[in-house]
Amino acid sequence: MKTCLILLSSLALLHASFSAQPNVVLIMADDQGWGDTGYNGHPELKTPNLDALAASGLRMNRFYTAHFNCSPTRASVMTGRHPNRMGTFSPGSPIRAQELTVAKVLQSAGYATGHFGKWHLNGKNGDKNTTTMPGRAIMADDPLSPGKMGFDEWVSADNFFDLDPVLGRQGVAEKFQGDSSDITTDEALKFIKKQATAGKPFLTVVWFGSPHVPHEALPADKALYSTLSEADQNYYGEITAVDRSVGRLRAALRELKVADNTMLWYNSDNGGANGPKSTGNLRGSKGTMWEGGVRVPGLVEWPARITKPFISEVPCSTLDIYPTVLEATGAVAQNQVQPLDGVSLIPLFDHKTEVRSKAIPFWNHAGKQPGHATLIDWPYKLHTNPVAGRDKKGKKGGEALPAMLLYDISKDPKETTDLTAQDPERVVKMTSALEAWKESVEKSLSRADYK
Repeated sequence: MKTCLILLSSLALLHASFSAQPNVVLIMADDQGWGDTGYNGHPELKTPNLDALAASGLRMNRFYTAHFNCSPTRASVMTGRHPNRMGTFSPGSPIRAQELTVAKVLQSAGYATGHFGKWHLNGKNGDKNTTTMPGRAIMADDPLSPGKMGFDEWVSADNFFDLDPVLGRQGVAEKFQGDSSDITTDEALKFIKKQATAGKPFLTVVWFGSPHVPHEALPADKALYSTLSEADQNYYGEITAVDRSVGRLRAALRELKVADNTMLWYNSDNGGANGPKSTGNLRGSKGTMWEGGVRVPGLVEWPARITKPFISEVPCSTLDIYPTVLEATGAVAQNQVQPLDGVSLIPLFDHKTEVRSKAIPFWNHAGKQPGHATLIDWPYKLHTNPVAGRDKKGKKGGEALPAMLLYDISKDPKETTDLTAQDPERVVKMTSALEAWKESVEKSLSRADYK
């Protein structure tokens, strides 16, 4: 009888944890490469809070951004759709106003929604002098502000920002003092505490402006790396501030007693831009379709659902955040813009699958044809019209490459051994799938998605 009562009690608690609407915290760094964490083996960088997060939740070893640059990836997080579908081809390109964002959907489901930090979806690149009004502030009359795209509250920048920035609070420029990551976290925590106290479910988007150039770390954060070069001190110091902020957010959720039922997601917006250590010695870097340009840290913590820590090699993408959040919260998207390119990762969270149901596409379209495109159909990655990126001297172009390249990235993550001659049937199949997807993107660009 005692055993039965304990079992029933456990089931009741489990049911309660799933029946309550989970909170969602989406954290994204700016230009942090796959190698820029302690848990991925960086030889100098200290990231104790990210390491703790990786050890307590789901560590996605094969996590990809939808694009090799910032604005496009941000658009993918907001919509679950490839950024090319809405013309967000490159940094500074705007999101299309008709898109249905995760903030709009959760807002309609009764969530409080807040955005804090870098936005960069309003089609502007901002004033380079971040300390002078209006600085990076997104103003109230901006038609693509976070407020127009579903956020109740926002303290946001139109691009990256560093020490002592000027940001837009609900569209009014405000001067801040201190490190950009600390400021972003301070504002996010005010919002989280208010909603948690009121017992209202929340979506909190925390998009840091670091470690994007120019690298300007606080003296105390630089001091951790005093034996290294000034450049490394500033770069690693910025990531240290991001790491500290992640620790503060996790600690606050626990203090507010909402951590168990909060899905906290951490990733970067594109691959590393600070050399081989930043990319984990993967091929390419930010601005390229190679693994170093699109593979990034990816972590999810949700104690009520992900009850035990585990590591997954299943390829996942920023495209998956939107459908995952919708399934997790039960929020229904009215008049969903189709198609979605991402998939819900709830089956992965629940250990019900170890196979991805949809390939992950990439395409450097930028309004030009044909453009370097790739398709990850695990464990293979196909490149069409590949561009080498920068050569060893930093010049664009690099060596000439064949029109098709195929790699088994499970065995060859650095993309060194081309398999096109050994597996021509796979090349044909994957090329056909990639071309069909590209055609669907062109239809989206012609606004065929919209009713």
